[in-house]
Amino acid sequence: MSPAADGAPVILIEDLWRTYSMAAGLEVHALQGVSLAIRRNEYVAIVGPSGSGKSTLMNLIGCLDTPTRGRYVLNGRVVSELDDDELAQIRNLEIGFIFQTFNLLPRATALHNVELPLIYSRMPRDERRDRAREALAAVDLLDRLQHRPNELSGGQRQRVAIARALVTRPSLLLADEPTGNLDSAVSAEILQLFERLHQAGNTILLITHDRDIARNAQRVVALRDGRIESDVVKQDLPAVARP
Repeated sequence: MSPAADGAPVILIEDLWRTYSMAAGLEVHALQGVSLAIRRNEYVAIVGPSGSGKSTLMNLIGCLDTPTRGRYVLNGRVVSELDDDELAQIRNLEIGFIFQTFNLLPRATALHNVELPLIYSRMPRDERRDRAREALAAVDLLDRLQHRPNELSGGQRQRVAIARALVTRPSLLLADEPTGNLDSAVSAEILQLFERLHQAGNTILLITHDRDIARNAQRVVALRDGRIESDVVKQDLPAVARP
């Protein structure tokens, strides 16, 4: 049983700070005492304007950066105390990253792009191919296994990126502005896919500046000036005005 399976949070953040040292001895506090708990199978959006600290928080949760002080526990492990090699292992196995720019290898097929994280973990070829096909099936792309990124639409490329994030069966799907390069119709399809993945039991953390996108999540955490401004569950959110 995983550490979070008994009801403990997948993510537990306590009094997290990230301070950057600037010229002339100045310090910039990008995060100021953030505390947050996210449980298994929650779908949470982190929203805020530029400079609010949401990108810094994403980098810390994604183990791409380390906090100045505070405590961060991911799936039972105290990430804030790990070294660089241990953080790299966490990134590869525990977190499925989904980026705005897809980050696919241009000359690789969809199948190969999806199986890459399993190659790095030295999984046997047949097993990783089966896992990659399973992940592509979850995003409705079994008919595009041998297509390269330039043979796919923007929405299909993002689906490949989502399948790659799913293939390690991570504790957390971390999506950074996943609809930022897509038109409104394709964005709606991707958000419907996230809802389906959430219903299938995945824990999803969506980072966005767009409050309308954020409202697709089950819970919305708003940041401002490096602090949590609000933390609201979906049934408490006001309706979005439609033209």
